[in-house]
Amino acid sequence: MGSEEVMVEIDASGARAHDEENENGLPFQEEAMEDAPARVTYIDYLKSPVIGLLVGQGDEQALLTAHQALLTSSPWFADACAKFSDEVSERRIDLIDEDLDAVGCFLEYLYTGDYFPRKIPGTRDLERDPRTPAVDETGDQLLKHARVYTLAETLSLPALKTLATSKIHCVNSTAKGEISYARYVYAHTHKDDMAIRAPVANFWATRSHTLRAEAEDEFRSMCLEYPQFGYDVLTRVLDEKLKREKQDKMHPSTHTPGSSRKRARGI
Repeated sequence: MGSEEVMVEIDASGARAHDEENENGLPFQEEAMEDAPARVTYIDYLKSPVIGLLVGQGDEQALLTAHQALLTSSPWFADACAKFSDEVSERRIDLIDEDLDAVGCFLEYLYTGDYFPRKIPGTRDLERDPRTPAVDETGDQLLKHARVYTLAETLSLPALKTLATSKIHCVNSTAKGEISYARYVYAHTHKDDMAIRAPVANFWATRSHTLRAEAEDEFRSMCLEYPQFGYDVLTRVLDEKLKREKQDKMHPSTHTPGSSRKRARGI
């Protein structure tokens, strides 16, 4: 009998503690547990249908695959996959106008949250790729991330756009490489897309007196081919000139140093 009385006392105490937790709105309430959404696991993604992606043209064309549940994190792919019926056994989406490497970077990002080369934490550097030179003389490294940016724009993935932009700022290139990059940006982005266009114009506006000497013919060709580029650069040069003149009037003794050759970008 004595042991039974002790057990009753413990149960009553536990019930009181449970009631107090419910009154205080603490975790583990039955209602909260019932309303909590089911967690989607990585296995759930891998169980979803496999979609074929026909990317590129000619010798560069390749058939890639990805899981539908991951692809549909992009609104563009969500719309495309919604057209498949449950009876379709083979699901394929054609991306023949897209760059193969850019789509590969997108898929790597989709599965891992990043793409190579990754940024080194605490620095403005990227992981070293032994296949590429330390200095981007042709603009290929800049174009890699620019193509990821424009693909992310198409797929409505702002986080991937931001990631690609941050990697562009980590590439060290030459004047000719910068011109190749600027030409791609002005050819494939909207004129109101200041997230990627403004740093390009600012970069050339602050360094045009040195960079133009390294690639004068290319710079002239770029201005003639894309007048908006020339206008954007000139506008920033004049704005900076007016800013310096205003500062000189307010602080006559202040000396404004010349532009540095450092190639870090910024808006």
